[in-house]
Amino acid sequence: MPEQDAPQIYLITPTEIDLGSFPDTLARVLDRVEVACLRLALASHDEDVLVRAADAVREVAHQRDIATVIDTHVVLAERLGLDGVHLSGSRGVRAARKTLGNDAIVGCHCGQSSHDGMSAGEAGADYVAFGPVVETGLGDGAVAERDLFQWWSEMIEVPVVAEGGLTVEKVAELAPFTDFFGIGPEIWREDDPAAALERLRAAMG
Repeated sequence: MPEQDAPQIYLITPTEIDLGSFPDTLARVLDRVEVACLRLALASHDEDVLVRAADAVREVAHQRDIATVIDTHVVLAERLGLDGVHLSGSRGVRAARKTLGNDAIVGCHCGQSSHDGMSAGEAGADYVAFGPVVETGLGDGAVAERDLFQWWSEMIEVPVVAEGGLTVEKVAELAPFTDFFGIGPEIWREDDPAAALERLRAAMG
């Protein structure tokens, strides 16, 4: 198996953002650390909130040639000219691909299920995310283990994302088997998100 390039960063926004301050915070992070893609991952289902947030983060990201995807909302991704959508589970991948076209990014989170991940790949997903990678106290406590990432990297060509509860130690452990690290809550709760991201980046090798 050829030696894998160092993983890239897939940055995830907070679930709530202050549009008065977050775009500047995001810009500082993106100017300090190279990021491959940005995911807008708001908890809100209010369309106006989502539209205003999408406009704000897309402007910051696109100024730096960074693709921007949105959680769940295929219709908004299309309407707002975003680069794609991030789904939960493989079920909606085929429909999203049909709606957004072949050039869009369509990815999905598949928990700890290699079967769901393979189904997503077969349906046309550009990447599959597994996680959390450590117990977070949320959900059912299930964890995506190192063996899953190692198996996937050896057997499946679809890029894989590790996300959920990442630490410097866990990043270093998974780096040989992961194409992207989905990083979000790990840095936004820190006083200096860019410095926190730099620490995680350094662990990727």
